[in-house]
Amino acid sequence: MPVVSEPPPDLPPRARSRLWLTTAAIVVVVLVAAIGWYYFAGSRTSADAGQEGTPSARNAQGGAPSGRRGAGGDASRPTPVATTAARQGDFDVYLNALGTVTARSTVTVRSRVDGQLVRVLFNEGQVVKAGQLLAEIDPRPFQVQLEQMNGQLAKDQALLANAQVDLERYRTLLKQDSIASQQVDTQASLVRQNEATIASDKGQVDNAKLQLSFTKIVAPIAGRLGLRQVDAGNMIHASDTNGLVVITQVQPIDVVFPIPESNLPRVQRRLSEGDPPVVDAYDRNQTRKLATGKLITIDNQIDTATGTIKLKAAFPNDDSALFPNQFVNVRMLLDTLHGATIIPTAAILRGAPGTFVYVVKEDKTVTVKPVKVGPIEGENAVIDSGLAPGEVVVTDGTDRLREGAKVETVTRGAPAAASTDNTPRRQRQPGEARKGKEPK
Repeated sequence: MPVVSEPPPDLPPRARSRLWLTTAAIVVVVLVAAIGWYYFAGSRTSADAGQEGTPSARNAQGGAPSGRRGAGGDASRPTPVATTAARQGDFDVYLNALGTVTARSTVTVRSRVDGQLVRVLFNEGQVVKAGQLLAEIDPRPFQVQLEQMNGQLAKDQALLANAQVDLERYRTLLKQDSIASQQVDTQASLVRQNEATIASDKGQVDNAKLQLSFTKIVAPIAGRLGLRQVDAGNMIHASDTNGLVVITQVQPIDVVFPIPESNLPRVQRRLSEGDPPVVDAYDRNQTRKLATGKLITIDNQIDTATGTIKLKAAFPNDDSALFPNQFVNVRMLLDTLHGATIIPTAAILRGAPGTFVYVVKEDKTVTVKPVKVGPIEGENAVIDSGLAPGEVVVTDGTDRLREGAKVETVTRGAPAAASTDNTPRRQRQPGEARKGKEPK
């Protein structure tokens, strides 16, 4: 440590302060240099000691060779993979789509005459039959009008009877040459006028009866009623927009859904053969089947914006599981492939060769096989070409494989085998100090 000498007493205060600062700075620099040298020398000693345990040091002292090693084992060790054999069987081809439930018929029940609603005879949500009485309008004004029309009809019928009697009398007098023929013709014309008036009166009576019948509002179709739009006691009109209630026919009910236009020929073929495809409707989560029906028709044009065409399927809906305007997931059985080659979709890879799989050969090595993939359904896929039934494909662990790599088949879910390292350990020489941990 340097010795700090006392500054001469004859120096001025400013010079003495500057001298003290310079001396302190020199002391700090010397201390930092000493500490740095101490730690630098210690770290080099530890590094030299630990280097004996490295693979290079072991190789230099007669240890294991320094070839490439994988994590926990030799690079030549087989890669554990999960495999399965391609099977041959029947494969159902489905089309999946998002559909909308539509009522077979929807009718807004409105009054056909103006009047006061005196009775409502239905409950909201009720299932009704066609012709069932739903509500009633005050009929008294229409009954009065009907009586007036009947009275007018009776009056005109009396006039017609009198005119007919006069005509017969005039004809008798004409035969006796007592009156002119012109008077007979005039009376005959009057009879015809009265007959026309009677016909008009009968029409007025029929119209009054019809208006009276409109005071009883009945269900035009069978279906489920919606919410009531008006209460008893209100004046209703034929021009009311909302009407009294809406009826939707829900048994049977339809589902409309789009499919790609490329699938249209197969659907048309099924319909032309009289074998409409079966259609299943699932909930939003595709976990619960709501109903099963059949395809009934195809729309008459393709949507150019989406390249799809709409189909309509009918469902009995006996349990009322489907509601109008409900969104459902549609699954339609389009075709069944017989004798198809089927593998898990997890075995199918895509890369530079296109679509391919890793096939395990008899010598436990893998080879890349390009394949042509057909329909895919869930976790299984059909291979149209490139793979034969019985060939073993890798379904898990493909990310570690290359052409010709050795593999070891393991059961999915089984515990992984403990890794072994056969590298010989370096023996310490007698009297040598133990430095760190020996490599395992």
